[in-house]
Amino acid sequence: MRLPTLPPSFGLLTCSLLFMFPLFASCFPAQSPEQPRLLFVEKFNRPGVGFNWRNITCPLCKAVFTILDIALLSDANEERVARAVGEACVRLHLADERVCRQITELFREDFIRALQESLLWPSEACAMLVGPSCGKFDLYAPWNITLPKVPKPPVVPPSLPKPGSPQSKVLFLTDIHWDNEYEAGSAADCKDPLCCRKDSGSPKWRRREAGYWGTYSKCDLPLRTVESLLVNAASAGPWDWVYWTGDIPAHNVWSQTRKQQLSELTVISRLIHKHLGPNVTVYPAIGNHESTPVNSFPPPFVHGNRSCAWLYDTMAVEWAQWLPEQALKTLRYGGFYSLEIQPGLRVVSLNMNFCARENFWLMVNSTDPANQLQWLVHILQASEDKGEKVHIIGHIPPGLCLSSWSWNYYHIVNRYESTIAGQFFGHTHLDEFQMFYDEETMSRPLGVAFIAPSVTTYINLNPGYRVYYMDGNYKGSSRLVLDHETYILNLTEVNHGLGGKSTPEQNPKWTLLYRATKTYGLTSLFPSDYDGLIRKFIIDDRTFQNFWYLQHKGHVSEPCMETCKTSILCFLKSGRYDELQQCDEYNGFGGNLVRAARNTLC
Repeated sequence: MRLPTLPPSFGLLTCSLLFMFPLFASCFPAQSPEQPRLLFVEKFNRPGVGFNWRNITCPLCKAVFTILDIALLSDANEERVARAVGEACVRLHLADERVCRQITELFREDFIRALQESLLWPSEACAMLVGPSCGKFDLYAPWNITLPKVPKPPVVPPSLPKPGSPQSKVLFLTDIHWDNEYEAGSAADCKDPLCCRKDSGSPKWRRREAGYWGTYSKCDLPLRTVESLLVNAASAGPWDWVYWTGDIPAHNVWSQTRKQQLSELTVISRLIHKHLGPNVTVYPAIGNHESTPVNSFPPPFVHGNRSCAWLYDTMAVEWAQWLPEQALKTLRYGGFYSLEIQPGLRVVSLNMNFCARENFWLMVNSTDPANQLQWLVHILQASEDKGEKVHIIGHIPPGLCLSSWSWNYYHIVNRYESTIAGQFFGHTHLDEFQMFYDEETMSRPLGVAFIAPSVTTYINLNPGYRVYYMDGNYKGSSRLVLDHETYILNLTEVNHGLGGKSTPEQNPKWTLLYRATKTYGLTSLFPSDYDGLIRKFIIDDRTFQNFWYLQHKGHVSEPCMETCKTSILCFLKSGRYDELQQCDEYNGFGGNLVRAARNTLC
């Protein structure tokens, strides 16, 4: 196809991107013997996700950033630079033309401005965005949080509450990913990063179509499935409270607008309030998909139209029914807050986007954005002084954060292990956990970050939600998690009906997939129990394969063997990024390789 005549500067930029890429690719060594094993891990570990920096090769990333630097030095016109990048995206077949044009237009202003204000070299930017396998990101690292000089209290090992002690029943929702464009009967397999949509077209011969309640593919959910969950959850109550850790919009990250994001935030917030009722308090946290462009969360030093005020202010309005004014104040400032749930129990909701390597604003400055971790230390010290227990909620698990942020958080958890009674996250869409160990020996387990399964099906999953049973509201309560359950909507059954019917169920039942203590033969869910469970996974493959099945909400296509298993075990042990010594004990497999292979979902 003959391309239209372009301005000389535009053509120069595009040609530079196209012709420099092979040169940059040739500058990097050939694939090492380790790299095929890396690909093997990726095959099992995470399905491919459109527009994740982890899906871009290191040479391509460095080529793009180098040419962007050259382009911005030679031509300050953002529009021409963005059009050149879009043209390169098309010609390098990174996505189809429509998606390439839309994604570059959407990211143009924020990303280029962040890049202009950044002091990073291309190798440093790619190390941050792609991972440590692509270079070293240390311009602003390491940095350290200041801890009070108050001595750490003596550690008392946890114990089960007395029989008959009150328990709290807590609903946990995460990663809803409602797709307003979902259409039953559309193509479930398409060339876009997200399918089952009105513009996905009709399925070709012998290809799958989108199901009524959801689909095992790279698809999100229709609103009726979200409402079905909330109706089911309401009847499964009463709930003492709800934790909700974000990611409301769908994965159509190339075509989102602020208006759409706010509309979806409003719709889902009000639906939750409607179905669960005015007497159930919901404590939300912000996901990486709430903003547009996706992952774009500038720290508070960014003002004006590029700030996150448009998002935080709307959240404050919609969540005012659940949160007091003091919590709303810090929510408007930086997307985080703290408040007392009950006497003796406090929740801290963190904005984990300030630790995320995909947040390109951290190229400008990644040192404790918004002073959130220093604020967390202040909250924890005050709670320790008062004898409060604290639950921490957030979206992205700390083990997937930027290295310095993750190490500082790990250090904080070590110092306040007697105060932090629970850590609750989402983001990976899977049912899993990450361990925290005593920093001095790295052998005594002291904390667990629970990672709950997603509501969405993305990718190839059943819809699901989590229920926690916690030590309840009484004097001296540990507030620890005593047990948890995972519920799913079995799409195989509800899309086609039971007994061979061809029509979908109209009032589908969400069913119990498993209860943790019963399934794993545990009496408690303390850190020592999870550490022992990992050790059992190593020697008892049957138990591990059952975990693999439950991790994927009852829908897996093949077992997880060898390198795949090693990668999973490494992740479970590693509540801190680059905690390589915790990975190297497994079959002599290099922790560096495993950590580099651990992709995250958008």
